[in-house]
Amino acid sequence: MAAEIYAHRGLHINEPENSVASFLEAKALGAHGVELDVRRTNDGALVVHHDAGIEGLGDICDLTLRELPEGVATLSDVMTACQGLHVNVEIKNWHEDPGYDPSGSMASQTMDLLAQLGWLEDIIVSSFDLDTCVAVKALHPAVAVGWLLDWRAPVLENARKASELGLQAIHPHFLTVDQAVMDQAHAWGLAVNVWTVNKAEDINTMLDMGADTIITDDPALGLQELAKRF
Repeated sequence: MAAEIYAHRGLHINEPENSVASFLEAKALGAHGVELDVRRTNDGALVVHHDAGIEGLGDICDLTLRELPEGVATLSDVMTACQGLHVNVEIKNWHEDPGYDPSGSMASQTMDLLAQLGWLEDIIVSSFDLDTCVAVKALHPAVAVGWLLDWRAPVLENARKASELGLQAIHPHFLTVDQAVMDQAHAWGLAVNVWTVNKAEDINTMLDMGADTIITDDPALGLQELAKRF
C-alpha cells in the first residue's frame, strides 16, 4: 500500500493552522488526510488548537468556549469540514500540560463525540500520553490508535510496548527512525506514521524506508514527491 500524505494542522500557508479553512484547503489540495489537535475548555467543549494557551487570554483549560477567539474551531465543526479525508485526531493530554486529565474522561468525551458524528472509521486517534491511547482502545477496540513518541523516546522499546498493548501505530519524529526501526515496527504489526517531515530529501528518505504516513507542513511537496514514484 502506498504511503499517505497528511497535512499537519491542515494547510496553513494562507489560513491559520487548525482552522476549518486550513482543513478545507488541505482537502482541496488533495491531501490524503489531516492531523489535528484536540483540547478541552473549562466548560467542557472540545476545540481544535495546538498550544495549551491562547496568548493574552490564558490556558484553554481555564477558559470557556465563549471566551476563546472566534477562529478557534470546535472539534465538531472541524470533523464536519473533514468529510472525505482521513483524520489523525491527536488528543492533547500530556502530563506536563495545564489541565492534564489522568482520569480518561477527555478520551471518553472525544470518542463519544466522534461516535455521535459517525467518525469511527477513517480516523486514527493519537496522543503522547500512553494512558490516553489505552483508554481510547478500551472504549473502541476497532478504532485505530497510534502512540505519539517524543523525539527523545526509545523508539524500539516503545514500539514493542505499543504492539503488546494492541495499538495500531507509532508516531515517531522522523529523525528517530532508521531502517531497522521501520522494519521491526512493521514486523510487530505497527504502522509507522512519521512527523513532521518538510524537506523533499527527508520525505523521500522516509518513503524509501517504508513509512506508512508522512505528516508534513508542506503537503503539496509531499504529494509531489510521492507522485514521482508512480
